[in-house]
Amino acid sequence: MKSGMLTKNRITFDNRKKEILGAIVRNHIATGDPVGSHGLARQSREKLSSATIRNLCAELEESGYLTHPHTSAGRVPTDRGYRYYVDNILGPARLSKTITAKIEERLLDEESLSSPQRLMVRTSKLLSQLSGNVGIVVPPSVSREILHSVEFVKLSEQRILVITVSRSGRVQDRVIRVDVDFSQDELNSTARFLVDSFSGWTLEEIRDEMLRRLSEERAYYRRLLENAILLCSQSIQEGDQPDVFIEGASNIIAKSDFSDSERIKAILKMLEKKDRIVKILNECVGLSNDAAVAVRIGSENSAADLHECTVIASSCCYVSGKAIGRIGVVGPTRIEYGRLIGLVDYIARLFERVLNDGGVPVMTSSGIDAVRFRELS
Repeated sequence: MKSGMLTKNRITFDNRKKEILGAIVRNHIATGDPVGSHGLARQSREKLSSATIRNLCAELEESGYLTHPHTSAGRVPTDRGYRYYVDNILGPARLSKTITAKIEERLLDEESLSSPQRLMVRTSKLLSQLSGNVGIVVPPSVSREILHSVEFVKLSEQRILVITVSRSGRVQDRVIRVDVDFSQDELNSTARFLVDSFSGWTLEEIRDEMLRRLSEERAYYRRLLENAILLCSQSIQEGDQPDVFIEGASNIIAKSDFSDSERIKAILKMLEKKDRIVKILNECVGLSNDAAVAVRIGSENSAADLHECTVIASSCCYVSGKAIGRIGVVGPTRIEYGRLIGLVDYIARLFERVLNDGGVPVMTSSGIDAVRFRELS
């Protein structure tokens, strides 16, 4: 489990402190209410008295793991308390067979597999429905997907339609503007050169490799390389805004954890900004390329609007050992950590398996046939 960073004076956790903190977290997640010592005494496996529990709670509160509302004698977890619970008390995340069967039924059916876009929409919806929070899918950007084929179509002197097909079956079509008046023959030659030489590479890798080769190649290839570099660079620059699929933003409104209407508005406004969502998931997962689910709790999030939220995210879709996609859930800090960590992990692995196996057919990102697109242009 990858975590964020919270620092404060540490205490030594024995079994009693772990039991009390774990019980407070679980009870507060279930009810939303502060947890009192009398209720904890009734639940205590070690038969701790109310007085002993109050002393332990006071120590945990002094060390920053618990706090209590002014109007209540009961305690609630702080971000630090949730973090310790996730890292040291929460057991391995497991989903029931009923839930995993439901996930597979929804993501492996004919509708989900009809196109990459449909799969991503249904994945974000499923994350939202099963978590009761906001479900997010950030697919790989076009520059970081493995190239299967590419086509350049001249629309006018300075406008070129670029159609790239990734190994996963995802098609991106975009119109780029260039200062060079390419002939269609030059565009066809460049496309053949890219596919013959670099099929299985990403556009990013292709561009970098061609820049390296440029000074080494014979004059015959120099024009091809220059054309390919220009077209690839322009395609990345003008078409590399990643899609973000978000479902369940309305769930935020229904959460009693967010009683402040201004806080709710700020969270909803942030969820409308795709670049911020991508940044949030990237920060949560970090620079690591492993498949571990990452959790950022409250103030661990760099975005101030998320200081009352938890982000649970995982990498997915790997190219050359690098993670190029993200999926995740955003909700309040009072969230069912074990179940949602298991949910994100299972869906991420299934989502990745479908895309890597090429289980979805080719379809243009705009939903229209590429040939027809050329005719309309």
